[in-house]
Amino acid sequence: MSKITRSDITTSQTIGPFSHEAWQWLVDTGLPGNLKTAENSIQLSGCIYDGDGNPINDAQVEAWTPEGAGLETEQLIPGLRRMPSGDGGEFSMRVPAPQAGRGEPLAYITVFARGLVKHQFTAVFLEDDAGLAQSTILNQVPEARRALLVARRSGDGEYRWDIRMQGENETPFFDYV
Repeated sequence: MSKITRSDITTSQTIGPFSHEAWQWLVDTGLPGNLKTAENSIQLSGCIYDGDGNPINDAQVEAWTPEGAGLETEQLIPGLRRMPSGDGGEFSMRVPAPQAGRGEPLAYITVFARGLVKHQFTAVFLEDDAGLAQSTILNQVPEARRALLVARRSGDGEYRWDIRMQGENETPFFDYV
């Protein structure tokens, strides 16, 4: 019998194919839903794709918005959203609009999906933020890949941002230590 060492222990496990059912209680509480008001908010929509370009229909996209933490006292967990992807990999959430010109992310994103041993961390920025060039987070990403973290305006108060888990145009993911 071999001795188990700390490095032999798996720190994470995939969420399996039933995350939508397992986390439905969270959706029912209203946590991942929209703000009660559309005033000073952004609608962020997109699609999540696997390495072959196919939509992922059982992912969870979690967003933490620093702006929301102080504004959403009516929310169960202020500033937090968790949205399941739809059959076509789509997701959409309303989040507080950030202060203009700061170069800070609209939201810090965590992706959970079937087959991921560890959830992935990324961030999304708005294309019309005048402070993008000074962003300390965005400047850690190679210049040619920064656009992959930027949501594009698709309407009044609406932005589009897709997440690609692998392959060409893979979304940059971050390691936090």
